[in-house]
Amino acid sequence: MIGLTEIRRIIPHRHPVLLVDRVSEVDPGRSITTLKAVSGREPCYAGGADDAYPIGLLLESWAQSAVLLTRWANPNPDVLADKVELISGIRDVVLHAEVFPGDVVEHHVELVREVEDAAILAGHSLVAGRKVLEIGSFTMARRGVDVLRPEGVA
Repeated sequence: MIGLTEIRRIIPHRHPVLLVDRVSEVDPGRSITTLKAVSGREPCYAGGADDAYPIGLLLESWAQSAVLLTRWANPNPDVLADKVELISGIRDVVLHAEVFPGDVVEHHVELVREVEDAAILAGHSLVAGRKVLEIGSFTMARRGVDVLRPEGVA
């Protein structure tokens, strides 16, 4: 199992937007299982921790797990030094159950196909063994950071 220090050596995400706490299993180039402990102290709960974890953050946490898998053999801890992963499509997303503070989410990601600067992944997320999220297809593209800057901005 690897923790935050090692995760930060692979992907550029940092607090408060790093939404993966541990990698419990990895088969490089094939699959990864990660953990995210949802805490009532996260910024989304500034007004109180009674609500469900936002679906956007749950999806982002799963997506960060996907980036970890695709970057495992070629880490990119500094997004300005290499290419950045961009979501290019997500299909067949099913939210089976809500996630709440105190839950530990277990993300399962499988690499379906990878070509030079793009990847297709799929998977699901569990809480206490029950499926809370399913992602049928997740595509991402890698682009140089220079294409993301507005023209005329260095």
